[in-house]
Amino acid sequence: MAATLCVKFLPKQGWVPLTQSVRHGSKAVTRHRRPVHILKQKLLAVTEYIPPPRAAPLDAYPRERLTQQEDTPLMAILKRNLKKLFEDSKMIAVVQNNNSNSEDMIMFKHRLHKHGISVKFFPNQVTLSFVRDSVYSNMAPLFIGPTVLLVSEKTKVKEMLAALRSSPQMTLLGACIENTLLSSQGVVSYSKLPSATVIQGELVSGLTTMTARTASMLQRHPAHLSALLQQYVKQQSPEAGGDPAAQAS
Repeated sequence: MAATLCVKFLPKQGWVPLTQSVRHGSKAVTRHRRPVHILKQKLLAVTEYIPPPRAAPLDAYPRERLTQQEDTPLMAILKRNLKKLFEDSKMIAVVQNNNSNSEDMIMFKHRLHKHGISVKFFPNQVTLSFVRDSVYSNMAPLFIGPTVLLVSEKTKVKEMLAALRSSPQMTLLGACIENTLLSSQGVVSYSKLPSATVIQGELVSGLTTMTARTASMLQRHPAHLSALLQQYVKQQSPEAGGDPAAQAS
């Protein structure tokens, strides 16, 4: 019996005993970093490296011209013509040319020419050189890219806007109308105003009404007083029975 039990419990040849691995967790860390002393914190804050601000690239901003370049003879002639154009015109509009071909430009000029509006081409360099040194300096931001000028001796805003609506390649940027700088929306609002003749008629009508009303108010009291006096005279006359001696007899 004992031999049989021993045979059962003894490991057989080639048999590997059952093994079980137990993984133990790491020990919890109870040590913490000590806080830095206040004096050391101040010293670190004072001696902290602050890098200098990064400089802008050389081509980020346009370089200022240190010396004023002299105008060429052609540029002087163009500036003279531009000055005369600004002095003789009551309406000067700046329009951006968005890649319109020659045929579209001819049609655009023809529509404006019927209303006495001319299309003028000047280089932006010449225009900016003239505008910055004149009373029209606020128009300088309008001359960006390919631009043309629409000039007229009279303020024909409605006709100009009608021609611009027919040419979608041309975009209105702003205008100077009777020495007043207007944006594109301001030009549209200006076109909705009544004409000077209508405004003058309304003004004369209003002044006439006020004058007539004032005259009637001034004549009202004397006329009322005159009517009262006439009524009093009629009441005191003998035909009206106003004599007290006749009434007593």
